[in-house]
Amino acid sequence: MTSTTQISRSIRRNRGTAAVVALATATALLAGCSSKSHGVVVGSNNFPESNLLADIYGEALKAKGIDVTYKPNIGSRETTYGLLKNGSVAVLPEYNGALLAYLDPKATPKSAEETTAAIKAKLASRLTLLDPSSAQDKDTLAVNAETARKYHLTARSGAADLKAVAKDLVIGGSPEFQTRQQGLVGLKSVYGLDFKSFKALDAGGTLTQTALKKNDVQVADIFSTDPTIAKEKFVVLQDPQNLFGFQNIQPVVSKTALPKKGVAALNAVSAKLDTTTLLDLDTQVQLQHKDPLDVAKAWLKSAGLD
Repeated sequence: MTSTTQISRSIRRNRGTAAVVALATATALLAGCSSKSHGVVVGSNNFPESNLLADIYGEALKAKGIDVTYKPNIGSRETTYGLLKNGSVAVLPEYNGALLAYLDPKATPKSAEETTAAIKAKLASRLTLLDPSSAQDKDTLAVNAETARKYHLTARSGAADLKAVAKDLVIGGSPEFQTRQQGLVGLKSVYGLDFKSFKALDAGGTLTQTALKKNDVQVADIFSTDPTIAKEKFVVLQDPQNLFGFQNIQPVVSKTALPKKGVAALNAVSAKLDTTTLLDLDTQVQLQHKDPLDVAKAWLKSAGLD
């Protein structure tokens, strides 16, 4: 089915396309052909790091002779988890703490191991978790340099230090951040933060970064491995109550999708991937504007996983 392959490759090379278009296209393709006819379907959520990780997973599987189809930039967890459950997507890079918060908002694990165990207890029966990596990328509450100066906030300041001034501040993030426990709901219940207003942007991407830089929002949900934090001198506030949890990167896969060599390949990726490496790879993609597929291939080669 050459035309389907060409369309899929076109989607991969135009990752700036709106998430809704990517989702519609992916859904149409999946409706026309089963995932079996296209090999293992590797999906990603709608932000750059997830796309990069999907490339790493997919190319690691290809290196073991496994046929792979990519469905990048699908949407938020609220969409991708449903596609995992119905079998439209077979492999997805996930963040264990955020996934657990989605599956069980009341969960309060004390370690990464407890997080994984709690996810497995709630995960759909057709799905399983592979090994977590030591790499973490957390949601963070970040303020821009102007706001930090105005309210005397530093890297030692905590989220609770915004309590007295939150009423004067606009916070930005993905639409889902407004209703998630690891978002406005938890910020209010855990830290007592009640902001002036919420501005719906994207999932830690260009819209959020730009709005924070331009002071359209004074506070934003920025991912901890985002290279713009250092570049723009954003100040990340401490999260002493661990609202944002443990966020180890961990593959979620269909139990029947991968042969043993595929499982071993993804576990080998997790064994090599750490936070420092992830930040470097993100910097190459987000600041140096390298193609994420090229970055993925180069890292796999350097790690001896190609």
